[in-house]
Amino acid sequence: MNQAFIYGVILAFGLILPLGVQNIFIFNQGAIQPKLRYAMPCVLTAFICDTILIIASVAGVSVIVLTIGWLKTLIFITGFIFLLYMGFSTWNSSSQSDTSAIKALSPKRQIVFALSVSILNPHAIIDSVAVIGSNSLNFTGNERISYTIACILVSFFWFIILSLTGHFIHRMDSSGSFIRIINKISALIIWGVACYTGYQLVQDIFN
Repeated sequence: MNQAFIYGVILAFGLILPLGVQNIFIFNQGAIQPKLRYAMPCVLTAFICDTILIIASVAGVSVIVLTIGWLKTLIFITGFIFLLYMGFSTWNSSSQSDTSAIKALSPKRQIVFALSVSILNPHAIIDSVAVIGSNSLNFTGNERISYTIACILVSFFWFIILSLTGHFIHRMDSSGSFIRIINKISALIIWGVACYTGYQLVQDIFN
């Protein structure tokens, strides 16, 4: 069981580490919110969404969903539009001359946006199915439970670390110049993911 847990930790960390839309949003909220605890709604929402995706992937539910052609296409279309919007939103926020002028999201809006970047990002869903779900087949019984718990714990601690990092970087960078640079880079990454999503959508429709 310990081997399965360690395997889950390494795998989940490798999957969640790349700078994606979800990570960018949580980092930015950690930086923008006046106090760290105010960023907890987005952290907890993202964690709950990831937990649901992980459990669904291990149980095989996600695979069934993605085999439904029209539903998969709908996920990609919605994801493409949302990623374009997130890219513009992030780019515009980085154009502010002062980070204090950037409006911190209310708990309700944090929850809505965290839900969106977690559920409407098709690559997050597919990665969960392809990596976490498929690798869970290596284990059975208690080992599979241990593997699943490891993946969930990595998700939780990583989101906490991201919000903490954003918060402390903002405190050290009073001018906000570093945060603006991060937001510019983040917007380009989001647009890159959107373009790739659009390419996959076209391939899926015409193939």
